[in-house]
Amino acid sequence: MLKLILRRVALGALTLVLVSLIIFGAIEALPGDACTAVLQQDARGETLLNCQKELGLDRPATTRYAEWITGALRGDFGMNAHRTKRISEMVGDRVLNSLLLGVCALAVGLPLAFLFGILAALRRDRALDLTVSSIAIAAMTIPEFVSATVLILVFSGWLGWLPGIVTTSASAPIKDFFPEIVLPVVVLSMVMTAHILRTVRSSMLEVLDSDYVRMATLKGVPYRRMIVVHVLPNALLPAINVVALTVAWLLGGVVVIETVFNYPGLGRLMVSAISDRDLALVQTIALIVASVYVGVNLSADVLTLLANPRLRTAATRAA
Repeated sequence: MLKLILRRVALGALTLVLVSLIIFGAIEALPGDACTAVLQQDARGETLLNCQKELGLDRPATTRYAEWITGALRGDFGMNAHRTKRISEMVGDRVLNSLLLGVCALAVGLPLAFLFGILAALRRDRALDLTVSSIAIAAMTIPEFVSATVLILVFSGWLGWLPGIVTTSASAPIKDFFPEIVLPVVVLSMVMTAHILRTVRSSMLEVLDSDYVRMATLKGVPYRRMIVVHVLPNALLPAINVVALTVAWLLGGVVVIETVFNYPGLGRLMVSAISDRDLALVQTIALIVASVYVGVNLSADVLTLLANPRLRTAATRAA
């Protein structure tokens, strides 16, 4: 078991190294660099050469990658393209803000997803199942910017109940973001709940149709006991990976929602960095998002391994 977990951790670390190489290589392949972005029309001749020398861009790519990745391990991502702020300071508050949005969306969406996913499976092909499934499919297919725009129009424009955009600064205390984050949280929860709900429902139906559940029914096992003891533990295991992917997406993949609501999170900072051609900042955010994806998926793999008796047995035999 321990060997398998260590193997997964080593694989995750290797994946992150490869991803960092891809990110660095992709930024290097782009036309121009930090100096051309800052100097713009003056990016030529001796002025450009002096700028590249000052920023260390005239050194080999391997040296710059080694310095970047070792600095990242220490939490030091260097300066932004305009040399006005440290990148670690720029992303610090944004990461916390995106984390706040994600935690609130998880607190709302996860209980709803599991509750209605289980109820829909237990009421298969009945009115509740058809209604819940239809709403989930609609939530998955409607683009996020559409649902966000509709919510802003209704609850901010027509009813005036909630703010339509976030005006709080990125460095403000968490309490200052309420109630401005209500609508972004609702939009995130809709998408997240729909995906997890469908997974939970499908997994529940698969377990309910399994041979051992039928055998337990024939032996007279009480229905509630069978659901709680036998069905739920086995049905909810596949949802762990879906929840992990959702958590990673909530931190790094909410660019559209943060842009629509003017929310000062990591996704909106990425958009601003791309617009300003701040390649160092883009590179850092991409690495942070990739680290979150790898870390969360690694945690999900370990949890699945620990929670699934069959996998534990297979790991023990392999060892």
